Amino acid sequence: MSRNEQTEFSITSREMRALEQNAEYLGVPRLQLMENAGHAVALEVASRFKPGSSVAVFCGLGGNGGDGFVAARHLCAMGYSVTVLLAGEAKEIADKAALQNWITLQALRGSIAIQEIHDSSLIPRIEAQVAIDALLGIGAKGSLKPPILQLVKRINLMKAFRVAVDVPTGVNADTGEAEGEAVKADVTITFHRIKHGLKKAREFTGELVVKDIGLPRSFERIAGPGDVSLVVKTRQPHAHKGDFGKLLVIGGSETFTGAPQLVALAALRTGVDLAYIAAPEKTAQAIASTSPDLITLKLKGHHLNPDNVAELKEYVEKSTAVAMGPGLGLHRETRRVVRLVVEAIEKAGKPLLLDADGLKAFAEFKKPLKVPLVLTPHSGEYAILTGVKPPEDLQKRISEVQKTASRLRATVLLKGTVDIISDGCRSKLNFTGNAGMTVGGTGDVLSGIVGAFLAQGADPFEAAVAGAFVNGASGDFVFEEKGYHMVATDLIEWLPRVLNDPISHLKVRKAGGATG
Repeated sequence: MSRNEQTEFSITSREMRALEQNAEYLGVPRLQLMENAGHAVALEVASRFKPGSSVAVFCGLGGNGGDGFVAARHLCAMGYSVTVLLAGEAKEIADKAALQNWITLQALRGSIAIQEIHDSSLIPRIEAQVAIDALLGIGAKGSLKPPILQLVKRINLMKAFRVAVDVPTGVNADTGEAEGEAVKADVTITFHRIKHGLKKAREFTGELVVKDIGLPRSFERIAGPGDVSLVVKTRQPHAHKGDFGKLLVIGGSETFTGAPQLVALAALRTGVDLAYIAAPEKTAQAIASTSPDLITLKLKGHHLNPDNVAELKEYVEKSTAVAMGPGLGLHRETRRVVRLVVEAIEKAGKPLLLDADGLKAFAEFKKPLKVPLVLTPHSGEYAILTGVKPPEDLQKRISEVQKTASRLRATVLLKGTVDIISDGCRSKLNFTGNAGMTVGGTGDVLSGIVGAFLAQGADPFEAAVAGAFVNGASGDFVFEEKGYHMVATDLIEWLPRVLNDPISHLKVRKAGGATG
């Protein structure tokens, strides 16, 4: 291992991209991260080669190329002889931060030789003491295409010390595999943490050096827009009904008709194609009369009872996830049926979210399940679930939630001023939301959001983290508009804006007072 290599946890490419988005939300813009990365590369070269040495910087059109532009500028300032080769035309640079650094680089054309290579036939014969590979970054997958392919071959043929920026071009940052040609670096300078696949790609990475670029480790534990990007499913023009999930909501009773309705409406606004509500007959009829968007399953009886199980099994099979509990009530028969339905959900292999009365019923027979499970208690429900009141101290509270999540092999989202989300291994904190969200129903909206992400196939922990952020951010937008005079349905109307542009919440956060 190198003098700089860290042996701690690695990070995947998608986690790193999410972290960078969250960093911008938390006040460290991507332009600053790019500056820090490029400067780190320049300093590493300077630690190995004297000023006056020749350096060829091979740059792509994305963020990795932007790191290369910054490195070239700093190396020029340090007295190195620098050539920049751009793989394409400058007008194709779509990354905003990279484009800004490219524009800055133009002022140095008298000091730096710059060539745009939109065709492999334009690749010059170049020799240098150092070759910097800043062509493709951690998001690149698959085999290389011209002119990147030919540039990689040229780098490998050069009698130069080869430096890869973040990951050698051609190497999959997550698997360490190379589909065909890849840069064979003497040293790879990667940022923040070692990327997951790099330790398996030593024939390409050479020495691994990890450089800090100004991302505090604490940022990894704060929910943000990047977490939303991890779970939002891209829609293709040829998509069909059902491709984006079918959520079954089991809840409601004679007293509580609104709770399951809020769950289902929030799920639809989050993006599921279908939301079924299974509720006692009169409750389901009342719900059906209020919204044409909801499909209701009218269960016989005044409350969930054993006669409903067979019918519920049919809809469990039809659905891609189940949310159970809101407004369900705690009749003796209902509590017993919750266990039977959980068993049916396990048998069907469907992800399950338990909230409210569903959580309380589950507390009577709690055990690890064979399916993805998300539990969304507030403090009182957590005490019923575990027999322990969550501590007031935040660090102790986090530790307590981690233990429960580990014991139940579930993701636990403990709602509060600061939401704590843990699956026993990973933990995150969510700071969106405000005191106006103590109004009834906001927890049901949260269940609908998380349930929708589960129905779309999201990882349970990632679904819960994103759901907490989106729910709280929607509440903050409502607060900005209405102050503390909000109701739960107000949050549902704001969900599309937060989902389409989660970083827009930054404006609300900067305004102060809206978030905890």
